[in-house]
Amino acid sequence: MQYGNKERNRIDLFEAGETAPLLVFIHGGYWQMRDKETFSCMAEGPLAHGISVALVGYTLAPEIRLDEIVSEIRSALGFLNRKLFVSGWSAGGHLTAMVMDHPNVVGGLAVSGIYDLEPMRLCYINDKLKLDEDEARRNSPVAIPDPGKPLAIAYGKKELPEMQRQSEIFFAARKRATLLPLPGHDHFTILEELASPEGALTAALRTLMKG
Repeated sequence: MQYGNKERNRIDLFEAGETAPLLVFIHGGYWQMRDKETFSCMAEGPLAHGISVALVGYTLAPEIRLDEIVSEIRSALGFLNRKLFVSGWSAGGHLTAMVMDHPNVVGGLAVSGIYDLEPMRLCYINDKLKLDEDEARRNSPVAIPDPGKPLAIAYGKKELPEMQRQSEIFFAARKRATLLPLPGHDHFTILEELASPEGALTAALRTLMKG
């Protein structure tokens, strides 16, 4: 499905049934690499439990700025035009946190996300993002108002210390958040817990959807 005018403005929808709840998954890659097709396996865990999954693509930096990337994700949620849960990994975890206030979003699962962009602005990642202080601030989930919706924040206990810290400070800034530190997992292996029907993230998602 095409939700916008740009080449990557596409959604792959895996339907579990007409009345099934919907999870939107946003891929990572520091906002400048990877694509939704690489993460199609993320649908397997939720689908096994009757949860439909939509994989959202978006235009990468440096073709557009981060403000516009967030806007594209919001457009995709509007295009789907139904109540949904949103999830994402790494940069997708950041984008998940940024769109929690969207009217179609009921709850979220942010996995190994980046919630304070100031460290990103000060390192090599900004070579393509071109963030200035203002853009970094308005796109830092820790600095924006809490929409008050249920949000599970997951990270691997083998992640880099900065990635763990980011999850912990974001959790502290949200009233309806749950923190899920997963032992034995790093930034990449944590995805196994959503791809698997028996995974810890799949279980967390099901709990989230039950309210």
